[in-house]
Amino acid sequence: MRNALVFLVQKQKETMKSDRSAALLLMGAAILGLVIANSPFGPAFLDLKHAYVGIEALDLKLSVEHWVSDLVLATFFLVAGLELKYELTIGGLSKPSPALVPILAGVGGVALPAIIYTAFNWGTDYMVGWPIPTATDIAFALGILAIFGRGLPKSARVFLLALAIFDDLVAILIIAIFYTENVKIEWLLAAALVLAGHSLAERFQKLPINYVRVATFLLVWYAVYQSGVHATIAGVALGLIIPAKKTHSLVGKIQPWTNTAALPLFAFFAVAIALPTFDGSFSSVFTGVAVALPLGKIIGITAFAIVANQIASKDARLELQWQDFAAIAGLAGVGFTVSLLMTNLAFTNQSDILAEATLAVILGSLVSMGFGAWLSQLRGRYYIRKHREENAQ
Repeated sequence: MRNALVFLVQKQKETMKSDRSAALLLMGAAILGLVIANSPFGPAFLDLKHAYVGIEALDLKLSVEHWVSDLVLATFFLVAGLELKYELTIGGLSKPSPALVPILAGVGGVALPAIIYTAFNWGTDYMVGWPIPTATDIAFALGILAIFGRGLPKSARVFLLALAIFDDLVAILIIAIFYTENVKIEWLLAAALVLAGHSLAERFQKLPINYVRVATFLLVWYAVYQSGVHATIAGVALGLIIPAKKTHSLVGKIQPWTNTAALPLFAFFAVAIALPTFDGSFSSVFTGVAVALPLGKIIGITAFAIVANQIASKDARLELQWQDFAAIAGLAGVGFTVSLLMTNLAFTNQSDILAEATLAVILGSLVSMGFGAWLSQLRGRYYIRKHREENAQ
């Protein structure tokens, strides 16, 4: 009996760590949120979503939705911070040469969607939404690649992972710079002091370090929230100060829970919007996001990756063809989690535009996902046939 329980727990952990399971769960939660919000239960659910819950003594009063997007989602950004720390210190982005191709491809994947969105919205009040189509949902993209990209070279996953991590870094900077107002420096200093203290604590072996990390996370989150900077940045900050050699084991412990709880919960609330009654026309926000997310990512990443791979040194060049870069670029066009967060930050006080932008993120992500999954499957089959032919000779 005990062995059976151990086996079940192990299988559950494997499922939680699976990229495929994470992607399917995320999409299922988003669909469920949209369906409930537009069902007969919709008004009651939306009231709950916008209901304020807080601790008056701590000056904490957020809606249920913002507790999820500010606190729960910060755990996802903690994982992003840990992965960034590893990659920038001892991983694939630690040396300029191997990092050249994914970084330049990432630049194209951020710049072109922003340019396309700007072209549709130049001179309007909607320019604040330009970062929405620049994001990549790392968990979802890797999940789709795991489902449809069987047979692709391992370098394809490495390229997508490095590309998405660079994209996360850009998204973090965008949130910190463009979606922050009235910064209270004293609270940022308080957060910095807590982080400095935690950095010292990481060196002491006898401390119950995981409990210390949880306490630090909550204290830094509270200080960053009070500072006016978006509170998810607290997760990134903590991830970046944890020693790189410890990040892999921590990601292994935290990521299963972010994949199966934090991200689906955020997607559930973020996509739970009452669909507006459309009169046949859409704002330039909808068009800009819906076009920029798939088209900008696919063209921008593919073009920049091809050029970067040509100019890279021989040892840094990836053994991928342009079709492989295009397939990965399609998957990187699945903005979803981070795009939805930016949508909420950009248009939080404009419910109709928020609804349109949310639908555009979903539509653009689905188009990108469809293209990326289709091409990934074709390229995977190509490489499988190629290996069979080589082995038969």
